[in-house]
Amino acid sequence: MSNPGTLDGVLAPILTPFTNTLTPHVPLFVALARHLMGQGLGLAPFGTTSEGNSLAVAEKVELLDALAKAGLDMGRIMPGTGCCALPDSVELSLRAVKLGCGGVLMLPPFYYKNPSEDGLFASFAEVIERVGDARLRVFLYHFPQQSQIPISHALIERLLAAYPATVVGIKDSSGDLANMESMCGAFPGFKVFAGTERLILPVMRAGGTGCISANANIHGPAMLELWRRWREPGAEALQTKLEGFRAIMEGLPLIAALKALTARRTGDYGWRRVRPPLVALPPEAEIELVERLEKAGIAI
Repeated sequence: MSNPGTLDGVLAPILTPFTNTLTPHVPLFVALARHLMGQGLGLAPFGTTSEGNSLAVAEKVELLDALAKAGLDMGRIMPGTGCCALPDSVELSLRAVKLGCGGVLMLPPFYYKNPSEDGLFASFAEVIERVGDARLRVFLYHFPQQSQIPISHALIERLLAAYPATVVGIKDSSGDLANMESMCGAFPGFKVFAGTERLILPVMRAGGTGCISANANIHGPAMLELWRRWREPGAEALQTKLEGFRAIMEGLPLIAALKALTARRTGDYGWRRVRPPLVALPPEAEIELVERLEKAGIAI
């Protein structure tokens, strides 16, 4: 089992539900959080899957406050706090620390392309200094396909030298196994989370910490089983089994597809709503998706 108050294992980048006026639906959000954490998962709200960059700072604060008020284990929650605007990153990180979150997941500021290493270092350093709280734990968010701003090993080395007790890990959503293995070897004690369940086993074998994958919103228990049993002889079979769900989901607009499945699981079809520019999964695609999952014997 994952230990309460620690960030390891499998974290679900929890989906964000919306009302018919496209404001965050707080009760549904809390209900999904309870469901996922009841399965043994941690949470990583306000990243890509949560439509985090379509949410205002005040909306994120409201949702994070709601999780705390609901009595959930905030030590198992890693909210995304990296924004393009420095004050936004500081405000969200301060709130996360105040509420007892186990860490924050921090994208680099991603609007201006090709920033220098000095500029990126200064951005992370300013947030850390302005938060000014020894409880802050920063997990870097490496997703170059989406942000267009990679987080290099040289930058990690600088941050670890300057803030060894604060910069503690990374989510690597690049899909580059060699990069994850290299980080595990180069930075002992640095927590490396794979951004896809396809790499749970090799990343754990390299010394990694776990996985943060969108599909954990639906298929989290299977990921958690592999994470718990990765040292056992049957681990390769569990890893192969995980491929089935991911293969079915690939090629679909992932957030919309996960929301459609959540709507079916809960019976609340408001879950289908996404914020523009995203669009809901077309009914015919949803029917085909469900049929493929049923044929593969995968329950939602």
